[in-house]
Amino acid sequence: MQVKDLMNPSAVTVEPTSTAALAARLISRHNVGALPVCGSDGCLRGMVTDRDIVLRCVAAEEDPAQTPVRDIMTRRCATVAPEDDCREATRLMALHQVRRLPVVEEGRLVGVISLSDLARSGRFDMEAAQALSEISENIIVR
Repeated sequence: MQVKDLMNPSAVTVEPTSTAALAARLISRHNVGALPVCGSDGCLRGMVTDRDIVLRCVAAEEDPAQTPVRDIMTRRCATVAPEDDCREATRLMALHQVRRLPVVEEGRLVGVISLSDLARSGRFDMEAAQALSEISENIIVR
């Protein structure tokens, strides 16, 4: 099964010039843990997570209403292509210790795939469980 069969093609995004406060509101409103950061051209620039906002902005005593997302986002993030096999997505999630991956085609964001997307499919239960186990194990050790 390919990533395009399970990904969410309508991912909520934020621009690099948007504020951390806006990103936090979007994360809360859409009940997600991360947002792809895309330029006006639709090209992926990075990802911003709820953790990025807390650690790189709030804990650093920066004003979320004044801090641009580009200052706190993760720039080099793992990605998959729509045609990639779903097993590759789970492998990358485990390797990079993330629960979701941007799906990119020719530099442009076309969706997001998450561990829960893989687990819900029923075909990748074991791979998703293994990836989650590896992610959780690494978090506990840190």
